[in-house]
Amino acid sequence: MTTTETRTYEFRVDGHLDDHWSAWLDGLTLARHCDGTTTLAGPMADQAQLHGLLARLRDMGATLVSLRALGGGVDGVATDGGRRNAVPMDEVGQPPRPPLLGRTVHTERLALRPATAEDVEATFAYRRLEPVARWITQLPSDLETYRATFTDPARLAHTVIVQLDGRVIGDFMLKVEDAWAQVEVADQAHDMQAELGWVLDPAFTGHGYATEGARALLRVCFEDLGVHRVVAGCFVDNDASWRLMERIGMRRESHTLRDGLHRSGHWLDGYTYAVLADEWASLT
Repeated sequence: MTTTETRTYEFRVDGHLDDHWSAWLDGLTLARHCDGTTTLAGPMADQAQLHGLLARLRDMGATLVSLRALGGGVDGVATDGGRRNAVPMDEVGQPPRPPLLGRTVHTERLALRPATAEDVEATFAYRRLEPVARWITQLPSDLETYRATFTDPARLAHTVIVQLDGRVIGDFMLKVEDAWAQVEVADQAHDMQAELGWVLDPAFTGHGYATEGARALLRVCFEDLGVHRVVAGCFVDNDASWRLMERIGMRRESHTLRDGLHRSGHWLDGYTYAVLADEWASLT
């Protein structure tokens, strides 16, 4: 007779999930953390249940940061003497990639390069400023807490540093993910969508640097990474961000009403923008 061992797993995802997601995620216990992540823990009867739950996390747009097997082993997760060791993940069921931007990209005035752990202090200096912190997901509370977040391998893999004459003036997010697809053609949607985000030191705004850098990353997305579609989003009140999206040829696809809770305590509207590969080609 074959027996199936029930194991308990802990999933850590980017962002804070509401409690109502627990029922949809097999009744997992949710815990929200000050680093801007949520952990979900509970038993899995078998690998089919595990992979089904991973698929649901993907479908709801949650970014998996790590997966822990509590008291056992699982593909992609190491266990050592009963201690729990998490392997960071940048997508469902996969270990972190090397930096998506594998080289330095030069524009007319800027250099865009993969982030390293040495960029912590330079990025912390402007991310804690009110004009920047107002819109970013997590307000850096102190340097050491921020260092732990910034140097997470999954985050470093999708962070791009923007330099002007050797000085760090901003950082961009470059993520690649599977586009939604029906099961029969899911393999054709693998790594076919990218997401962009940007933060610029307020001392360097107003000179077109963010626009120049974003255009360069669009080129990387379509020419180097070969994606089908690039998306970006922001609060409606973040005029500078959505106007940048329009300048680089993205079109507004959605206006959601009070769907995002700001740290001010107010529910704010959001915009989503996108551009397809053939649309971008017609602009270049």
